[in-house]
Amino acid sequence: MRQHSVIHTPKASDYVELARIWEASVRATHDFLPDSYIVRLKNLLLTRYLDSVMLICTKDARQRISGFAGVACGKVEMLFIDPAYRGQGLGRQLLRYAIDCMNADELDVNEQNPQALGFYFKQGFEVVGRTEHDGLGQPYPLLHLRLRQPQQQARQG
Repeated sequence: MRQHSVIHTPKASDYVELARIWEASVRATHDFLPDSYIVRLKNLLLTRYLDSVMLICTKDARQRISGFAGVACGKVEMLFIDPAYRGQGLGRQLLRYAIDCMNADELDVNEQNPQALGFYFKQGFEVVGRTEHDGLGQPYPLLHLRLRQPQQQARQG
């Protein structure tokens, strides 16, 4: 059984570190986004997006943030893992906490990010809709996902 760390609540003073993790994660998984757009999104993350969600994070043994998620209105608005910590179950842990403790059962994922899509399918999500453009109107299609059956999911966890 995998060792699980405690879920923490990051502070505004952690935003620069969250943005570093966000950028490293995006560059590792969103190869379809041009650099200029990543820079634009990072600025929006720091100035608007982080303040618009309830944030949770995981930390390593040295108390450094290893991954984070943001939830608003029953929806996981962001979930990013530092690439150095990928594959250790942190994404699943953050997602489970968002589902079980923050009542989040919906999220959007870039259609062009097959790794994330596969992860969410494995966690029990299904596609319930699609839009041609992202939240800023750019041509990066989003898939709208919803958790199928939370009770079934709890037995698998």
